[in-house]
Amino acid sequence: MHLAHYLGLLHKAQERLGDAFTEVGEAHREEPDVFHTCEKLAAQCRGHAGKLAPFARRYAEEAPTEPDRLHSQLFSGTRTGGLGLLRDLQDLYLMAAECDICWAVVGQAAYGARDSELLAVVKACEQETAMQLKWLRTRMKQAAPQALVVAQ
Repeated sequence: MHLAHYLGLLHKAQERLGDAFTEVGEAHREEPDVFHTCEKLAAQCRGHAGKLAPFARRYAEEAPTEPDRLHSQLFSGTRTGGLGLLRDLQDLYLMAAECDICWAVVGQAAYGARDSELLAVVKACEQETAMQLKWLRTRMKQAAPQALVVAQ
């Protein structure tokens, strides 16, 4: 069953996204909304990973390395300043988008496997990931004019 592969992918992607939210929040402490929201979203991601743990055991999760590679490619260190914040938020958005599509795929598999417990977790976590994407998009729109147009 290939569901094990996607559960592993999603589980690890959520852990790495949590790490990335923490890194970005710490790097941009001078932006209180970014710091506090990133802390909250990092905890949310870790909670998602925790909720997946019983299913990882049930379906004998495989542990692909793609999320680790994506994290290391995007986060070879956070950036500074307005442009750095914008780029870091964009990296978070890409990582959250990976989680979002994995939730959709795992949700479809849960339907197919008639696993109502997994489906309940997917529905709850998928909604929170969608909200993460909305916040990131909104925050990038807010940061873009200052970072891209105003002289430093």
